Amino acid sequence: MMSCWRVRLSEPAESEFFAILRWMTEHFGKQQARVYDSTLLAALKVLIEGPGVLGSIARSELGPKISTLHIARNRRKGRHFILHRAHEVDQQIEVLPILHDSTDLARHIPPS
Repeated sequence: MMSCWRVRLSEPAESEFFAILRWMTEHFGKQQARVYDSTLLAALKVLIEGPGVLGSIARSELGPKISTLHIARNRRKGRHFILHRAHEVDQQIEVLPILHDSTDLARHIPPS
C-alpha cells in the first residue's frame, strides 16, 4: 500500500488560489470559476502521492526538493502550475505559490 503524503498550502499559495478564482469569476463567470476550482483541487489532490507523482518535474535549479506540477491533466485545461517542496522527514508536500504558466519562477521561490 502506498503511503499518503500530507499536503499543506503556504499562505501565498492559499491567497493565490482564491485570487485565481476571483479573477476567473470576474472574467469568465461563476460556472467557469467552479470548473477551474475543480481543476485546481484535482491537481492538489494528486500531490498526496508524493513528490514523484506523475507529471511532477524536479526543479533543482530553483532549490532543493522543489518541483512543479502543471494543473492541466486528465483532459482538464489550465494555465497554472503548483510549485511545491517535499519534506521527506514528515512526508509533507508544502505548496508554494500557485503560478500562471507564463511566470518567471525564480522570482517566486521563498527562502528555505
